Amino acid sequence: MTESGGHIHLILPDPTERAACFRMLAAGSERIVRSFASADAWIEAEGEDSCGILLFHWRQPGRTGGAALLDRVAARAAIVAFVAAEQLSIAESRAILRGGAQDLLPAPLDPRLVRRTIDAALADWRTRQHALDRHREAEARLAALTPRERDILDAIAAGLGNKAIARQLELSPRTVEVHRANIMRRAGAGNVAELLRLQFIAEFARGAPGNPLRFGA
Repeated sequence: MTESGGHIHLILPDPTERAACFRMLAAGSERIVRSFASADAWIEAEGEDSCGILLFHWRQPGRTGGAALLDRVAARAAIVAFVAAEQLSIAESRAILRGGAQDLLPAPLDPRLVRRTIDAALADWRTRQHALDRHREAEARLAALTPRERDILDAIAAGLGNKAIARQLELSPRTVEVHRANIMRRAGAGNVAELLRLQFIAEFARGAPGNPLRFGA
């Protein structure tokens, strides 16, 4: 975890529960854990700007309830949300999971269970952030290509040779060769394999695969 983001945030109204979970998560690690007594306090502190893992109680005091908070963070792909709740109906549980929560944890919270759950979530979060970083890098390296060079890159990815590309795009083979050299230079690729890997990542690696929704711990 870094200073720029991916911190663990707890929004737990009960001070005893909040302190116990904070101590368990902060013990023996350099991770950054922040705790808040309400969703309103978290929003006021602009917690969403640095949050990676969020655990909050479904029943919140103040203006912002659990449903509103989940709606707010569901739009933030960088935040993995866990909801602590008790005595929910099946319909409420389904709505929470379908609304974007990663999982439901039983309340009152067991700090040991919270630690195990968050540790696993951090590993997934790092994998997803790594994939997003690779995606952004690949997009940036291919951003300088012209539309014609993009067409030629697509043809190369389809396995076509220079002559076939020239026929398909109504160009001379020599022009295709020039474009290929420009593509390699602009993308900073050392060989065709690296170039195709960049294209694949730019098109398909838009983050780690989505986490399956689960109920229970």
